[in-house]
Amino acid sequence: MNYYVNKNVKNTKRIFPMQGRYGYNRYDMNENPEGLPEDFVNSVLREITPEFLSTYPEPDKFINQYADYIGVNYENVVATNGSDMAIRYLLETFCEPGKEVVTVSPTFEMYGVNCSILGLKHIPVRYEDNLTVNMDKIISTISYNTDIIVLLNPNNPIGNVYTEDELNKVIKKAKDVGALVIIDEAYHYFYEKTFIGYTLSEQNVVILRTFSKLFSLAACRLGVIISNPQIIQYIKNIKLTFDVNSIALLFGEKILGRPDIITHLIQEEVEGKHYILTCLRDHGYQCRDCNGNFILVKPQSDATILSKKLQAEKKILVHSYGDPLLKEYLRISVGSKKAMEPFLTVFLELDQA
Repeated sequence: MNYYVNKNVKNTKRIFPMQGRYGYNRYDMNENPEGLPEDFVNSVLREITPEFLSTYPEPDKFINQYADYIGVNYENVVATNGSDMAIRYLLETFCEPGKEVVTVSPTFEMYGVNCSILGLKHIPVRYEDNLTVNMDKIISTISYNTDIIVLLNPNNPIGNVYTEDELNKVIKKAKDVGALVIIDEAYHYFYEKTFIGYTLSEQNVVILRTFSKLFSLAACRLGVIISNPQIIQYIKNIKLTFDVNSIALLFGEKILGRPDIITHLIQEEVEGKHYILTCLRDHGYQCRDCNGNFILVKPQSDATILSKKLQAEKKILVHSYGDPLLKEYLRISVGSKKAMEPFLTVFLELDQA
């Protein structure tokens, strides 16, 4: 049949995550390997009644609560169906078809995927061979054809972070060419420094955050965009009316109301990361603390083959790379010390066999 297919969608190449991951020890997608405390989850589930399920989502309570939590106003925040949808909204709204989106490379793949789908030109600035970012290259890449610059802080997968001086140079260049700066803070709380103040002082800065990482709600799909009221209004104009479901919003509200759980999650991750980095380094491994809830480790054997063996023989999931820059590394998601012990045991067993 000769039906119409958007050529950008038709030509986009996608690689979707592995299915059937339940029952595995999951260190491959930067989730919390253990999740939220079971008693807390059960207490929230008790509030999900038939009436609750039959009512359309109402996000304002969550948005007001989150705005108070981070110290901004209601008008500075919009909730989205995960940061995936936040990225789509921002690129659809603020990048003209055929114009450029500048990122580092490698970085979170959904920026490149969305550029392909939307007919935007993705301009990746490669890391140096020593896994550092050359800021001069980023600045020189930004041109009058650039509509959006994306900085993940920390970046996934390598974990570099940006200084205020570096950010100010990017913002200045972006202003000169009329571009938006997206700062993706998916791994905030694992790396405490934030650039959120720039969303209040600048007209072209957006912050993204997610509830999938520290807050352990990857299944619910809850993200937020933080910016000035004009940008937030544009996002509200393009967003789907009910794109964030009520269960996600309810869990978001309840987590924000339990600072003790948030503190506990942070402490558990700090302890688990210290444990795994110390043990691996004591065994002679080259490791990189990536500032988020993940590390890079260079195994003694081939990283891709070892990843497959861990999955097939021990039901351990880790992330390997085809990118030449990272092909010798595995990315390991980090949780509590208890969560990291099964990984360490089988990793040493298989890699040093």
